[in-house]
Amino acid sequence: MKQAIMKHEAEITKDLSGKKIVVTRAFDAPLEKIWRAFTQREILDKWWAPKPWGIETKTLDFKPGGIWHFFMFDQAGTRYWWRVDYLTIDPQRAITTTGGPSDENAQFTGGLPSMQRLTEFAVSATGTVVSITIKFENESDLEKMAGSGMLEGTAAVFNNLEELLAANAI
Repeated sequence: MKQAIMKHEAEITKDLSGKKIVVTRAFDAPLEKIWRAFTQREILDKWWAPKPWGIETKTLDFKPGGIWHFFMFDQAGTRYWWRVDYLTIDPQRAITTTGGPSDENAQFTGGLPSMQRLTEFAVSATGTVVSITIKFENESDLEKMAGSGMLEGTAAVFNNLEELLAANAI
């Protein structure tokens, strides 16, 4: 299977004492396209799961106080539900959320730590830079999530987004 060579790679910084992880990724695409990729369900469902997994959005109410409720599914069809609560939205600049594992009714279930995420968007000379700061309650929660494959998964989904952009699919 031929694998695409990515123009950019995600930069991941784990700050244990600060109880946060920062993931930064550049894209050779205008801010408007990147913003749509993070805010529209039909686009999110094309890239937010690391391959070979898939994703399906049940609810996306993109507004402060709204939620994004979705599941990722593996090759056997097992569903892994997740809920994201939108706290603040500064259009084409930043999105602040909290989130964690849920059930099919969008009730938080635990199992993995909840986290607060600040996603920031900035115009660059060649396109857009996305920076995601993920904050945890404590160092143990950060280590648990880092060990769950979250960091590798985040880098992989950013590669999915780059492939969509390269194919003019946004």
